[in-house]
Amino acid sequence: MSKLISRRELLKRAGVAGVAAVVPVTADKRPQQGPAFAAPQAAAAREPLEHLTAMESDVLEAIVARLIPSDARGPGAKEARAAHYIDRALGGALASSRTLYAAGLAAVEEVAQSFRGKAFKDLLPDEQDDILSRFDSGTVQGFADAAAFFAVVRAHTLQGTFCDPYYGGNAGFVGWDLIGYPGVRTLVTPDEQRLGADVPFNRKSAYDYEMFTKAVASAAPMGAITHGD
Repeated sequence: MSKLISRRELLKRAGVAGVAAVVPVTADKRPQQGPAFAAPQAAAAREPLEHLTAMESDVLEAIVARLIPSDARGPGAKEARAAHYIDRALGGALASSRTLYAAGLAAVEEVAQSFRGKAFKDLLPDEQDDILSRFDSGTVQGFADAAAFFAVVRAHTLQGTFCDPYYGGNAGFVGWDLIGYPGVRTLVTPDEQRLGADVPFNRKSAYDYEMFTKAVASAAPMGAITHGD
């Protein structure tokens, strides 16, 4: 494909549309936060890394920012700290993907340098999209796992954007705001169960409730169900 899909289409294809269908993304029911969102212009200082190298972090931050970009409606994956979620989880629940990330992020940087003469993070959005489209379609010479890498990063970006904030992503609940998810409910009134009901956003992690138990993540075989820090 010549252009990356819109973030709404990305959510639909990834299955998040199950939630979005209940509270449509086009009907903005997020808490009112003043004027339309404008991405900060100043470059933020790099936060401490747990498993990625500095180069890998720069490339990953740029990738997630293009997969679910911020726009006039609000923040995207970068502001949700999806890359932080991935970096953290690569030492635990996502540890089996660490080798693929090392190869894939290096390949993205190599393609950027070869075709554009710049670091991937310094390219214009359209230039970044062109490179990512090559990975999505698996047409990167010398890297047979390009499509697999793109699919993994996309899946993990979705996780990091829409997960419970306890796991290191969805900072400020921006992912839940994006799809209109009001948050965890331990009690739902009959009125709140009505179709189209205006349910207030509670902005709480599941682990703010004593009934949910925090688990420690560990490297697990592919297919195993893992949760935790």
